[in-house]
Amino acid sequence: MRASVVMLAGMRLLVALGLLLSCARPGEAPRVDATEEHVRRVTQAVDDERLRNAGADPGNWLTHGRTYAETRYSPLDQIHAGNAAELGLLWSYDLATRRGVEATPIAIDGFLFVTAPWSVVHAVDARTGRALWTYDPQVPRRYAELACCDVVNRGVAVYRGRVYAGTLDGRLLALDAATGRLVWEVLTVDQKRPYSVTGAPRIVKGKVVIGNGGAEFGVRGYVSAYDAESGALVWRTYTVPGDPSQPFESEALARAAVTWSGSWWKAGGGGTVWDSMAYDPELDLLYVGTGNGSPWSRYARSPGGGDNLYVSSILALRPDDGSLVWHFQSTPGDNWDYTATQPIHLAELEIDGSLRKVLMQAPKNGFFYVLDRETGAFLSARPFVEVTWAKGLDPKTGRPTEADDLDYREGPVVVKPSTYGGHNWHPMSFNPQTGLVYLPAQEIPSVHLADAAFSPKPFGWNTGTDFAVYRDLPREAAKEVTGRLLAWDPVRQREAWRVEHGLAWNGGTLTTAGNLVFQGTADGRFVAYRADDGTRLWEAPAQTGVIAGPVSYLVDGRQVVSVMVGWGGVFALAAGDAARAAGVRSVGRLLTFGLGGTATLPEADPLPDVPPPPAFALEASAEEVRRGGTLYQRSCGVCHGLQVVGGGVIPDLRFASRRVHEEFVAIVLGGTRQAQGMPSFAGRLESDEVRAIQAYVLARAREDAAAGGAN
Repeated sequence: MRASVVMLAGMRLLVALGLLLSCARPGEAPRVDATEEHVRRVTQAVDDERLRNAGADPGNWLTHGRTYAETRYSPLDQIHAGNAAELGLLWSYDLATRRGVEATPIAIDGFLFVTAPWSVVHAVDARTGRALWTYDPQVPRRYAELACCDVVNRGVAVYRGRVYAGTLDGRLLALDAATGRLVWEVLTVDQKRPYSVTGAPRIVKGKVVIGNGGAEFGVRGYVSAYDAESGALVWRTYTVPGDPSQPFESEALARAAVTWSGSWWKAGGGGTVWDSMAYDPELDLLYVGTGNGSPWSRYARSPGGGDNLYVSSILALRPDDGSLVWHFQSTPGDNWDYTATQPIHLAELEIDGSLRKVLMQAPKNGFFYVLDRETGAFLSARPFVEVTWAKGLDPKTGRPTEADDLDYREGPVVVKPSTYGGHNWHPMSFNPQTGLVYLPAQEIPSVHLADAAFSPKPFGWNTGTDFAVYRDLPREAAKEVTGRLLAWDPVRQREAWRVEHGLAWNGGTLTTAGNLVFQGTADGRFVAYRADDGTRLWEAPAQTGVIAGPVSYLVDGRQVVSVMVGWGGVFALAAGDAARAAGVRSVGRLLTFGLGGTATLPEADPLPDVPPPPAFALEASAEEVRRGGTLYQRSCGVCHGLQVVGGGVIPDLRFASRRVHEEFVAIVLGGTRQAQGMPSFAGRLESDEVRAIQAYVLARAREDAAAGGAN
């Protein structure tokens, strides 16, 4: 079977009104789960009206950002600044994964629906932390190489008794919420192109809205809407124009085409809708963020210049047909991988004495934007991290003025923010009581160098930049990488307070009516802060890096907080020393906390510091080792880490065994470990190039073993 449903084992004893059943293992408390009928009844009640009114349902977390406004604010206040120190772990649920965990749980009347890496869907009893069912869509492991940023998934949507999820290989699934059985699946992408799906779908007016990723590899972005009942495609909106020799799909794309030059369509164009969405039912506008251009470098993508609409933009669409109402482009002619796919918040703010319906976003490019969400008009923006790529913004239009001397065709150029962004996908939250937005900000420099020999490839990275520039980057540069929890005033456009973490790639945030902000950290903590001033009130160990966003809801009238944990994502894979500084391994779990909780987690295995001297010899000249370093950065570094320093997710090649080195060519070219997610590079690398890479890996292992430390 392509997909499998694993149902709970054990006797099911029907009790009171057929709603509950219980069973117990020796030495454990009685287990209380729900019957299929109960789960079905609860989830079937999630319809369009209930989603529109999710703000009036504080006990549940019905959609990705709790409400259509996506502000991740919980009106619950049983847990508050006065008693947060009494929090403790209630239960944990093992996701059986060691890859990055990025999902936001959906909580409905005591049940949780979540996704894990490889697009596996779990249904969990929120009272006990016991599995109801697990659905594995059996994503082929070769798709690991088509996911720029780990084999992650950010969550599900629940609607009228079904659970909807996207899969890494581009499918959209509809599952029976009570049993986990597949109702239907549709293919949302052309699998002959390097598309992937990692984002959570949204439900709007009976439609399942889903985007895709792949701009790093060379695809054309779009967002699609499917009928929730049948899976039939209702509409599809492309975000960038295609081949101009063919009719454009809309007038909006015809207008966009004049902002492009060259043969952009041959490399896809980019603009993928891989994460953020929000919906305003009153205006009947669906907002989506679009990604970077493909390739990253506009010198290769659109050599004659131009804004390249609609990359790095926010689009306001009509949800009935996907037609474009307005757009705002935060990074015209994007040259830096500055996506605008970061979370979108809808709120009402008093600006210049008037209450305005606004849209807020802190995209990768480092500016915090406030727009009129009815018209798309620019209201304000200010840098929330250090910005060196732009001199500033036009105060009327918000259009940036790029800094001088940043043409990276002439040589390496360092800019801030980096391709990781001043803020990435990690959820931020907005508290209407404090008027503040809480976002995981980060300070990371990025080095860009044009690939002089670039030409589009059918598969593989198509950035138009040369990753080999990182081969000789000083290891000390990792110390410049930092992150913080930032409280931002969107009206005054200034920082209210900050908590420095020292590390980047920290988790998303949740804020509550109890004057609290919750956030997990890269170094394995889950923390509660006072929302008005940032005072730390409580923390608990997570035993792994936390990058996902927490949620809060009621279980039998009791407020709890749940968060998915598991170190991973593109930074943990690729950032080398900066990622390894977190000192954690990836262990995927769902954790739930409440007042008085006393559960504990098992001790985590420490991340080893010192690689052993390699038990394998390979004759190679200094020039061959240097060549191997160039090839490693171009082909291997995005997964195995900058300069062969693993971030604690997939194998650190400095610690590779003799057997791995004996099978090195077979692994890299023969694909002998493709079932574990290691792709074959046959057709992209020659055997002598693989040997050069191996020589570089061995040289780096010897270097760090001799130095007596991995960092």
